[in-house]
Amino acid sequence: MTTIVSASSSQSLAAALARERDATLASVAYDRFPDGELFVSLEGESADLEGERVVVVAATASSDAHVELLCLQDAAREAGASEVVTVVPYMGYGRQDRAFEPGQPISARAVARSISTGADAVFVVTPHEETVCTFFDPTATPVDAASVLADPLPTDLEEPVFLSPDSGAIELAETVRDAYGRGETDYFEKTRRSGTEVEISPSDVDVANRDVVVVDDIIATGGTMSEAVAVLGDRGVGRVFVTCVHPLLVRNAYTRLSNAGVEAVYGTDTLERPASAVSVAPVVADELESAGYLD
Repeated sequence: MTTIVSASSSQSLAAALARERDATLASVAYDRFPDGELFVSLEGESADLEGERVVVVAATASSDAHVELLCLQDAAREAGASEVVTVVPYMGYGRQDRAFEPGQPISARAVARSISTGADAVFVVTPHEETVCTFFDPTATPVDAASVLADPLPTDLEEPVFLSPDSGAIELAETVRDAYGRGETDYFEKTRRSGTEVEISPSDVDVANRDVVVVDDIIATGGTMSEAVAVLGDRGVGRVFVTCVHPLLVRNAYTRLSNAGVEAVYGTDTLERPASAVSVAPVVADELESAGYLD
């Protein structure tokens, strides 16, 4: 028997995952102690998980969310779970996968090691770099969820072009194009001038009077993405849509993208945001089932 345990930040995805395979969704209480420390508790029948497999679903978009995940893993063990499988829809600190300057930590490794202590297996949805999966012990399984981004797109795209902001994300654009069923792919050349300054060079693809879907794994502030969209506007583009697996969308990201000419922003429920137009639950369920962790 498999029970799904959700972090407070991933309730929608956990519920969708439970529905996908008719699994039990645990009752969890989330609270804080007077000093601000987090408190989680499995309630009612969920407090007795003796001999059961537990799948903990927890995006770690903040330090609090990371601590909550660790507590949920421990709560599952304390309740008697025989196996704890952790699904990380969005991995915070995952982009610092190397020490960029002397004296810096490899933050992704530090986070992965802590999660590994409470898990028998870990699945990470569309990590920024798949190498971060090797930081887990045992090595985590990456789950490619980009294909679901085709689902919310309009069916009447005019000669669509699927663009990634840089060459490193071209496979994401190709995956979405293939799932959509037609279109061309290309990417922008991106040159980082400093920690805050990025220069976007237009690609050679002809976008005049064509609809464009810009695809990326994560959109944070929307700065780089809005610059890319502005370049398209200068070239007579048709409609512009933005899709991403992880719609972090902090600060004034929505405003930036709208002002740049984006018609709509579509993301998944790895992070629960207004732009979360499609769920990754089906692909996560398939991966878990293939690995023998979900019936």
